Amino acid sequence: MSARLSTAIRIGDAAWAILRKTKSFPDQRFEGVEDWADREHVGVEPMLLALSMELALKAWFVFDYDDPNVVKSHDVTKLFDALLLESRQRLDDEFKRSVNPRHPSVFFIDYGIRDILSQHKDAFIDWRYLHEAKKTMMFDQSAFEATLEMVLREFRKRYRTERVKPLLGHPL
Repeated sequence: MSARLSTAIRIGDAAWAILRKTKSFPDQRFEGVEDWADREHVGVEPMLLALSMELALKAWFVFDYDDPNVVKSHDVTKLFDALLLESRQRLDDEFKRSVNPRHPSVFFIDYGIRDILSQHKDAFIDWRYLHEAKKTMMFDQSAFEATLEMVLREFRKRYRTERVKPLLGHPL
């Protein structure tokens, strides 16, 4: 297995681990919580989901360019735009097939993955520094989480296919 593949898989596994941990948090919707002291992890889930997306896109980048030196940014839109066109198209097509039907947007005619990433491009920084917020922040957790799961699923499909390619010409 190449160093590129190993690095990309480690980054992808870290993204999966953060996603799994985030899903283990108790559901704390604002309308169901009366005491502010009970809202102990407000902002933690968006921040961690954004970090997980950042890692997922960086895993794609490492795989695309065979280069472990990924773009140094928390902006998920910049990370997405840094991917090869083929990768961006694959993720957008799968987003439109699997995520968009369950999480449509009334704000976009041709709602794609870049739209949801743009809406949440600075989520890691914004939610990490929630106490310094100078604007009202919105985070569509269910749509973002579904997008993240899709990106990670597609990445797993991609590296599993890549690992099998060298074996195709050899008898087992």
